[in-house]
Amino acid sequence: MIKSFDHIAVPMERVAEMVQFYTALGCRIVDQGRIQAVIFGDNKINFHMPGLWQDDQFTLRGHTAEPGSGDMCFVWEGSEDSLMSTLKKADARIELGPVGRTGGMNGGSTEGTSIYTRDPDNNLIEFIIY
Repeated sequence: MIKSFDHIAVPMERVAEMVQFYTALGCRIVDQGRIQAVIFGDNKINFHMPGLWQDDQFTLRGHTAEPGSGDMCFVWEGSEDSLMSTLKKADARIELGPVGRTGGMNGGSTEGTSIYTRDPDNNLIEFIIY
């Protein structure tokens, strides 16, 4: 049986800006050579750097994945005000929200409030507050 996600992997283009953005959100960044691991709680995103995802020999990825193809939702533990303040600090423009959404908690039956933005590579980022 599937228990949970361990990590996801997404190609990245704008390495310095992406590291700065996710650091501003409070994530820990671990440089693993051709991967920038973004760690928060027990979760991780492996951002494949251009030298990796552009390498024809590297096949352990989505065949059509390119920077900006990610669509991720993070659970925000703080208040809406603290999220807005953090997004402002990260120079993130709000694309939509706050809006009501049904998230994945409790089997997809829990309502939350979501705010959408994009990271420097144009991946869609949703923050949901339960």
